[in-house]
Amino acid sequence: MKLHILGICGTFMGGIAALARELGHEVEGSDTNVYPPMSTQLEQLGIELKSGYEVGHLDPAPDLVIVGNALSRGNPAIEHLLNARLPYISGPQWLGERLLGDRRVIAVAGTHGKTTTTSLLAWLLEAQGLAPGFLIGGVPGNFPVSARIGGNRRQSHFSGDISTSFPRSGSKNASDPFFVIEADEYDTAFFDKRSKFVHYRPSIAILNNLEYDHADIFPDVAAIQRQFHHLVRIVPRNGRLIVNAEDQRLAEVLAMGCWSPVDTFGIDAGDWRAELIEADGCAFRVSHRGLVIGDVRWSLLCRHNVMNALAAIAAAAAAGVSAADLLPAFADFTSVKRRMERIAELAGTVVYDDFAHHPTAIATTLSGLRARVGTARIIVALEPRSNSMRLGAHADELAPSLADADHVVFLQRPGLPWDAQRVIAALDGRGTVSASVDALLTELSAEVHAGDHVVFMSNGGFEGAPRRFADMLGGT
Repeated sequence: MKLHILGICGTFMGGIAALARELGHEVEGSDTNVYPPMSTQLEQLGIELKSGYEVGHLDPAPDLVIVGNALSRGNPAIEHLLNARLPYISGPQWLGERLLGDRRVIAVAGTHGKTTTTSLLAWLLEAQGLAPGFLIGGVPGNFPVSARIGGNRRQSHFSGDISTSFPRSGSKNASDPFFVIEADEYDTAFFDKRSKFVHYRPSIAILNNLEYDHADIFPDVAAIQRQFHHLVRIVPRNGRLIVNAEDQRLAEVLAMGCWSPVDTFGIDAGDWRAELIEADGCAFRVSHRGLVIGDVRWSLLCRHNVMNALAAIAAAAAAGVSAADLLPAFADFTSVKRRMERIAELAGTVVYDDFAHHPTAIATTLSGLRARVGTARIIVALEPRSNSMRLGAHADELAPSLADADHVVFLQRPGLPWDAQRVIAALDGRGTVSASVDALLTELSAEVHAGDHVVFMSNGGFEGAPRRFADMLGGT
């Protein structure tokens, strides 16, 4: 079957493309935002990428068009497929109907940490010889692709009868392979405004955290909570919910009704707990209901990554894996690209690329870095690219989230519908505004000195700014 994927360079749709190719389909796709690392992965898979959404990209007509949620009415490709009555489907629906039906799905939901937790959980299961399938919303460090179907597993690594954690109705039985999926609450497509995760029907679901985000589609946090409750509703009674015990909004979701067993996790509360051995989060002790399981040492920083780790351990344990057996694999875990990815150390300066989209993530990331680097200067280059950021939904929280930064350069492109000076003013002399990436890089070059740590924060391409800056340092 020939498939054309609209929005193929998005992290989710790129994963759909990889899975479809592995299933034997002929795959091509269109997008306007073609940049690494997803474009690189698709090219390595031999998938043809077409720039833009021109009608001619759908001629000759494919057998099926898979529509990404970034596309809406008025888009030339969308108008053409409707007028021509081409067969189409959303990415989540295609995945749920064509692949997940004979998999035991573990879904990772939450405002923050989905990508890291999904990647970590897939790696923990992989290290146990279980060969899970997965779809990760980014390019993982431990796997050559962001998505794969998965395959055979070895029973010997299990601590008990895992069949009690999964339904036996239909094809869901103890012999079916695992599939770990990043479960986004964002809407499915222009024709399906439900959250993506309702299509996945997981046996185990992680609820990592819940905050207000996606201001373009959710009017308030209560609307997001309703979507999370839709996910809770479809987890079977013999499945499991893995829930952040420190998140009051998630507690409110469960209070709407819960029909599945619940395991909780947290540093200060929960069934699964962590005690920080190192303040930056690179070492911690894991316990379960008061019983010490063992210690973890890994390369990731920050309290929120410790919480991600607890969620992954709890989910793997719910699937029947011995928690103690999981811990050694942390030492070999490599995080997803663009999650505080250290991309260069040049002229005494360290440069990081971080996928930042929310003040909470910014604050916890910088807090972890501060614990690691002590009094060294932290310089932040920030692009407000997510829909919520561009709309100003988080404007009041941005300055407090940057408390651990010594200097901030804020990219205010023409057309940003709110004035970034309100953030800069609240930084008390620690911030400036640049109108373009070129101007931002010029300012950074004048500001940065040997020994500084420079963090580029954006959930988009940032016009290649992190590596361009590293190249500039290399030329000095």
